[in-house]
Amino acid sequence: MDPDIAALHYFERNAWSEAQGLCRSLERIGQMRREQFDVAIDLQGLARSALHGWAARGAYRIGLQQNRECAALFYDERVERPTPETHAVDWCRAVLPRLGLQTDGEFEWMPERPWLNKRLTEQGYEAGPRWVVLCPGTRWPSKQWPVEYFEQLMGELAGGSVRFAVVGSGAEKILGKRLAGRKDCVDLTGKTTLPEMTEWLRASSVVVTNDSGPMHVAAAVGTPVIALFGPTNASKTGPYHARGTVLAADSKDCAVCARGLSYRAEGCDCMRSIAPTTVAEAVAACE
Repeated sequence: MDPDIAALHYFERNAWSEAQGLCRSLERIGQMRREQFDVAIDLQGLARSALHGWAARGAYRIGLQQNRECAALFYDERVERPTPETHAVDWCRAVLPRLGLQTDGEFEWMPERPWLNKRLTEQGYEAGPRWVVLCPGTRWPSKQWPVEYFEQLMGELAGGSVRFAVVGSGAEKILGKRLAGRKDCVDLTGKTTLPEMTEWLRASSVVVTNDSGPMHVAAAVGTPVIALFGPTNASKTGPYHARGTVLAADSKDCAVCARGLSYRAEGCDCMRSIAPTTVAEAVAACE
């Protein structure tokens, strides 16, 4: 329901490993070709995303110079990161002047969808309480704040009019079930659409989250964000211009972090250095 989007073509991450998935992908590429795009913009910077833009026969292909997987070979124009510490959003926006477009001006991220209010009520939302949304999941285990720390945080914040909601995909259902084992918490993991999750984040007073997709959505809708960071660099991929704060783990002694690999490494537990009391204080500061 975004008036600026005319169509969506879905990419199945693992589909190319089987014949049926490959056929579906080729069919979708054919659909994209028939739309005859004037410009293809690749903000992923990986071989598979660059290949899609090339295969769709975009008349002009522009993308980020990531220096990996040779993706830039498929671009007509490459956009370098302005500085080593430039935030990913600003790097993506650096594409716009190359297309003759402005990068500033007033605009609204993700306008409200009031028609979803009834659905949120059916899922457990009530007006009045102070809702704290928890996002305990993340793609890599090394970026995940311990679930028992989330439990301790809930214990410190509980009381009065505070209510909790746990959001996430179906892959986080185990975490959601564990955290929602109390009367003041609603488990929404795997139970919301993306628009519904967005409205939950908008309606909350504060969001406590790992480095994850919901973190960026909360920042975009203006909800205060307490973002918990470990092996990844918040200055590059943290919540963009968000209210709230970023709490970074103490990872200076981690040899794997020093090599820049720990976001995928097993056994890295620097996230444990972020104490629940510290997070509770950050949440209180958002009031």
